Amino acid sequence: MTVVNLSFAACGFLGIYHLGAVGAFLRHGGKLLGSLRACAGASAGALVAAVMLTAPDKIKHCKEFTYDFAKDVRKQKFGALTPGYSIMLKLREGIEEMLPTDAHILASDRLHVSLTRFGSGKNHIVSQFNSREDLIRALLASSFVPIYAGFQPVEFRGQKWMDGGFTDSLPILPVGRTITVAPFASHQDVCPSHQGREFETQLRLANMNIAFSVENLKRLNQALFPPSTAGMESLCQEGFDDAMRFLKRESWTS
Repeated sequence: MTVVNLSFAACGFLGIYHLGAVGAFLRHGGKLLGSLRACAGASAGALVAAVMLTAPDKIKHCKEFTYDFAKDVRKQKFGALTPGYSIMLKLREGIEEMLPTDAHILASDRLHVSLTRFGSGKNHIVSQFNSREDLIRALLASSFVPIYAGFQPVEFRGQKWMDGGFTDSLPILPVGRTITVAPFASHQDVCPSHQGREFETQLRLANMNIAFSVENLKRLNQALFPPSTAGMESLCQEGFDDAMRFLKRESWTS
């Protein structure tokens, strides 16, 4: 079988969709996992990829954290933009909970994190991590959205960085086949299938094609302003179902 990679799109709180997809891969995608070389991602996609590679047994815990995180943001008067609320601090607490002590060793050469250099706007993919803290800072840097997440960019290896989704939302790795996962209706390998004439128009956003549709516009908003817990659970189930459909289509179920 061809060597494969998984790439998870930047998508904020819609990362819960990715967690649903990962649940399907881990439970039913033995043939895929047997050929898996690496995982890539930006922002929430990088976070999910990191957990999948270093702590797959924490996926359920990661889902519960995401539901609680979204609930906490919804409670704020202006969501994540509420003065005094630090979404990055909450995110760091979650990463600390999920990643094992040897996460940087497990992730090196297998996890590819998309970053955007603050100021120049140039993309950078990092796949070597010197320590657990080095890995955590890379993940935080890839998730930092200016203003929404604060005003001070994340420092990583002496430079300032911001969300990798601004410049490469869905990294394609050079070796092997890269299977793409996105919570937006599009032409990715694993994605929702929304129908309608408006689906015919495609938008190109930071190296990712998504269909121009009312549903996708709604989801772009939900990435920053999460829906109810029931809505989050529905997105998670959708990710699971879409991943299962992909596995069956490729005859990779086990």
